[in-house]
Amino acid sequence: MGSRFDLFTSPTAAKVAKRFYSTSQALDASTLPKTLRELVELRVGQLNGCGFCVDAHTKEAAAAGETALRLHLVAAWRHSTVFTEAERAALALAEEGTRLGDDGVSDATWAAVREHFDDDEVGALVCLVALINAATRMNVIVRNPGGSYEPGAFAGLSN
Repeated sequence: MGSRFDLFTSPTAAKVAKRFYSTSQALDASTLPKTLRELVELRVGQLNGCGFCVDAHTKEAAAAGETALRLHLVAAWRHSTVFTEAERAALALAEEGTRLGDDGVSDATWAAVREHFDDDEVGALVCLVALINAATRMNVIVRNPGGSYEPGAFAGLSN
């Protein structure tokens, strides 16, 4: 199973991808823990059926110290006891922010996010959900398969 199209062979798409990655690096400066960011990105990848994103964010989360148990339970986080209330709020925002056509982000989810995160972290979460949704859609459209991602592989894109 191969990709339909390598976005990096298109000069325009390659420029966008590099800028997209550079934009996402601003989230590294936020106080949101790397593992939380990876869990959110993993959940969005699962919801959007992006094998590449699930592969990448599972491996990046593990490299950042996330446990195998928690990674395995992300898909069933609502029915698991291993996530904190703050993580649950972020995962709910990820789901509702991904499934905007259903009902958007509920007032209850928004209240939970506001309870657990300061203004900068809320802004970072909103941007994170929007960015990973865009990334998953690009990867699903061109059918980038999962399985061969190596942690840190995107580090060279900032050049």
